[in-house]
Amino acid sequence: MTTFQEARAFLLKHRTDYETAVKDFRWPDPVPFNWALDWFDAELASNADSKDRPALWIVDAAQDRQTKLSFEALSRRSNQVANFLRARGLKRGDHLLLLLGNVVPLWETMLAAMKLGVVVIPATTLLTADELRDRLDRGKAKAVVAAQDQVAKFASLGVEGVARIVVGAASDGWLSYDEAAKASGAFMPDGPTNADDPMLLYFTSGTTAKPKLVRHSQRSYPVGHLSTMYWIGLQPGDVHLNISSPGWAKHAWSCFFAPWNAGATVFVVNQPRFDAKGLLATIGRCGVTTLCAPPTVWRLFIQENLASFEVALREVCGAGEPLNPEVIDQVKSAWGLTIRDGYGQTETTALAGNSPGQKVKIGSMGRPLPGYRVQISDADGNPAKEGEVTLLLGDNRPAGLMQGYQGDDGKLSGTEGDLYRSGDVVFEDEEGYLTFVGRSDDVFKSSDYRISPFELESVLLEHDLVAEAAVVPSPDPIRLAIPKAFVLLTSDAERSADTALSIFKHLHTRLAPFKRIRRIEIVTELPKTISGKIRRVQLRRLERDNDRDDPLRGREFREEDFPELPKTRSET
Repeated sequence: MTTFQEARAFLLKHRTDYETAVKDFRWPDPVPFNWALDWFDAELASNADSKDRPALWIVDAAQDRQTKLSFEALSRRSNQVANFLRARGLKRGDHLLLLLGNVVPLWETMLAAMKLGVVVIPATTLLTADELRDRLDRGKAKAVVAAQDQVAKFASLGVEGVARIVVGAASDGWLSYDEAAKASGAFMPDGPTNADDPMLLYFTSGTTAKPKLVRHSQRSYPVGHLSTMYWIGLQPGDVHLNISSPGWAKHAWSCFFAPWNAGATVFVVNQPRFDAKGLLATIGRCGVTTLCAPPTVWRLFIQENLASFEVALREVCGAGEPLNPEVIDQVKSAWGLTIRDGYGQTETTALAGNSPGQKVKIGSMGRPLPGYRVQISDADGNPAKEGEVTLLLGDNRPAGLMQGYQGDDGKLSGTEGDLYRSGDVVFEDEEGYLTFVGRSDDVFKSSDYRISPFELESVLLEHDLVAEAAVVPSPDPIRLAIPKAFVLLTSDAERSADTALSIFKHLHTRLAPFKRIRRIEIVTELPKTISGKIRRVQLRRLERDNDRDDPLRGREFREEDFPELPKTRSET
């Protein structure tokens, strides 16, 4: 039987020996295991060599202040929160909506929920009231832990019967999170935690108008992120900075499970507005040793004089989409470090990557990581050189794969049969390195956020003047791409600036800023297949090639053309 501790020790020992790690790694057996109790509390918070080490280090740039909590302190405080939530009626299997920024209560609540067996629904604070309604309804949340600035969104949602806890001052119907400090610091679980007990429920953009519900177990993310620890190259005592917003799977990947699997410090910098120069100075001043950032951030970093910043970095990583050679070359020239790309999904942990000590091929996302048996498959499921990333299941099923997509009836789907199909198309070279080609559907990335055209098109079609719409990525030098809509109006509508403004205003009320459509092109026809389906691929090509002479082109309007629209902070 392989234990979590043994699997972890094996990967740390072979952190630069890829061949041995892949050949001999075995996932821990799926036995009862509560990561928060049996690893975080029993090991990190109890051992003399780690209990006083900072587990969480938050720097608030605006207030020029920092907060540090040791593993021992965070263990005790999460016990208090667990007892506090239990007193509110939460029990094993209940669902909790977590709506916080990078503040200490986020980590305390995550640990507390795991100890209780409560299922967490992570959510970004950028969500609209309508999107929160969906998460409350389909997520069947029995409790909400939210930031003070989120409370107003719930005013019209009818949340009677839902336990409401606010990080801040108590208000009508909301209990202050500060009350948790009065609870006992000793926690006793109500029973064992089974490997397949649900733990996380993520809402993720997909090929339908509404986000899909991705369910992870008490095993899949805590244990599964041993692969992410290996890809990043984390070691005990590291100070790890991952630039990602709470509510998204990447935040759980690298701001929670992977660093704490290694016994590293989770380091966070809160900035009121992204400031590359200030962040780089903080990275150097605080001795950050490992850094993972989306390509959007790396592209902003190289606009600074990187060589002028003295850093203690040992490992630098990127994820989200391939980095262009110029970025990699400039970082290498300044710091002598090569950015290593990695790949995974909300549905998985890191499943491929350029791990430490291995040859890095520019543009490639690396090779399959220990514990993941990957097959590149054609449309019929047969092995191919270019095709869809698929995971072998059965006896080869990786610990880090989701339990499945949860339907409204609670049933799971998406992992039946012998293969899990990722929807991502790659090319595999003769050495097994994978290079991203595209999606088998039309989902795309913008500023590291996953954007579903179907979801945005559904909102567009709610506007009285929109007859048909197609959303595609439009190239952007910083965000990689921004959502753009090709819109066919109703017969009585004018192709005017007033019409475009009306549509933009509608979108501002219905979409969170990170998924907002930034450009609208009003056209007289949309390209379609013989069966009547819109050919987004043709519109994507128009945008990519910047072909303004094509007869499909219409009249384009940009969000910045309308100063009367409310400004939003950068989502970088």
